[in-house]
Amino acid sequence: MSVAATKGMTVQEFFDFVHRPENRDRFFELERGEIVEMPPPNKFHGFVCANIGRILGVYSIHRRGYVCTNDAGVIVEEDPDTVRGPDLSYYDDLQSAQDMDRGYAAVPPLLTVDVLSPNGRLTRMAVCVAQLLARGVELAWVVDPEVREVCVYRRGRDPYIVKKDKELTGEDVLPGFRCRVSDFFKLPGEVNQPPEKPSQPPSA
Repeated sequence: MSVAATKGMTVQEFFDFVHRPENRDRFFELERGEIVEMPPPNKFHGFVCANIGRILGVYSIHRRGYVCTNDAGVIVEEDPDTVRGPDLSYYDDLQSAQDMDRGYAAVPPLLTVDVLSPNGRLTRMAVCVAQLLARGVELAWVVDPEVREVCVYRRGRDPYIVKKDKELTGEDVLPGFRCRVSDFFKLPGEVNQPPEKPSQPPSA
């Protein structure tokens, strides 16, 4: 991870910066006015993200809401400005594709999902999740593809782990959502064993 020298940048200035021709195919976040360049994800990371996006997309067909992928920016702090790019996010607003934001989202999603990279730092991820929850995100999943488990975060509650052989639910945030954690890592056509009982969040 490298940090650019520019400081005190606003959300709009950051948006203009990342869309310059020379920054095409590069990955950035804005952290309290500073540009932070992120390494491009590897193939397995992209595979896991695509699986999660597909599973959430199927859920959304019969529910209100939609999925955003590709690190779509979410504004989590202002003055100084911070823009985070979760791997996936789930919104339930009533925007149509025609009137959907063309900039970064000021209204937080219901759910964010981040898949850890081999060179990712857990401390940095914890900061990002805390910022998203403070902004109003209801539920955050941090997926560890190496041990194949999910850490679930909610505001005001202790995080808890859902193992690969357990069932992950959307709790009261995504009613009716449930899937095996192992589905996040499954190739098309693979068959899983019947899931064990879902892990329950600790009481508040």
